[in-house]
Amino acid sequence: MEKKLLQAIMKKAYNAYEQAHKLPRHVRAAACAIMKCRTAELGGHVQACPEGHYQRQWYNSCRHRVCPQCNWLQIEQWLERQKERLLRCGHYHMIFTLPHELNPIWLLNVRKMTNLFFTCVRDTLFEFFLDTRHIGGRPGIIAALHTWSQTMVLHPHVHCLVTEGGLSNELRWAGTRQQGYLLPVRAVMLVFRGKLLAYINNAVEKEMIVLPAEMTIPQWKNLKSKLGRKKWNVHIREKYEHGNGILIYLSRYIRGGAMSNRRITSYTEQGVAFRHRGAEACKGDIMTLSVDEFIRRYLLHVPEPHTKVVRSYGLYASTATDALSVCRVAFGQDAVNESDVVDWQSFCETRGDEHPERCPICGCRLIRVMEIPRVPSFDKDAIPKAA
Repeated sequence: MEKKLLQAIMKKAYNAYEQAHKLPRHVRAAACAIMKCRTAELGGHVQACPEGHYQRQWYNSCRHRVCPQCNWLQIEQWLERQKERLLRCGHYHMIFTLPHELNPIWLLNVRKMTNLFFTCVRDTLFEFFLDTRHIGGRPGIIAALHTWSQTMVLHPHVHCLVTEGGLSNELRWAGTRQQGYLLPVRAVMLVFRGKLLAYINNAVEKEMIVLPAEMTIPQWKNLKSKLGRKKWNVHIREKYEHGNGILIYLSRYIRGGAMSNRRITSYTEQGVAFRHRGAEACKGDIMTLSVDEFIRRYLLHVPEPHTKVVRSYGLYASTATDALSVCRVAFGQDAVNESDVVDWQSFCETRGDEHPERCPICGCRLIRVMEIPRVPSFDKDAIPKAA
């Protein structure tokens, strides 16, 4: 069983961290949820074998979207729903990255910058796909925001699953012009860069975005000009014959937070060590941070309530049912089959695991024999619902 190291770190050090740092309400609620997830404080129930062989306690999950130990079922349910909608065509994995010079503005305007980022990615892709020189059709896009790097520093970027073609105005499938080639990546980068800087500048001029205290309007204009000459990171990965692999990759970011328990290798009062990879890494593949710095970086990526970190556009938008149906017919696919929501017991069985509610001795189905009450001091309304 995976150790609950993140929970142990938070239980040991979070209260002192909170006293020393001013934290938003939604961040405090996230920390509270992680510390109490699957403990007696959230309540639960006791199940027992009707033959008297076995008894066990089940504690309730917090279900907060940044908790690393109780989101696997929601992720799998999301994944199954999206797989049902995928077209039987090739898909590309695209990545759009925000330059680090914009991080101070991001931190002061997370919700607004998130919306601008998604909007810019969508508009950039639509501009190229609708152009008959490239595709000439409306694509299917699923985009996921990821705000952290392997070492949990702020690194906002959007991963996209993109169809290799699109639906034309004549309701015919328009494919790519060249085999294994989607779009000219340098041109995509230039358009994305220009659009996002223009969107941010427009928001600044309308005072919809707050600049850092040390940044004046002329300084913002200078930064905008500098970033307009810089190469931004936009990547188009190789084509996947089916989109499942990209979907699985995107699913890692919809819930669970910036650090999983399996990556944490050790925890002491001196620091937290965890596995990482990437150019920003220190020597080797293990990084050690002070406990305070580890908590700071982890909580930096708690999204505000109701923030949608995964969004669908074009043929994969929830409002594009008719257009998606036309494409599915063209690819010889049946109508989308909205699969039933699978409960966690049934899902364990589909993975080949033993049924979690059966007696390990006689195999009888366990029955609920007692409720474990929630600790009254726990304020469930303090935890925002996942978007």
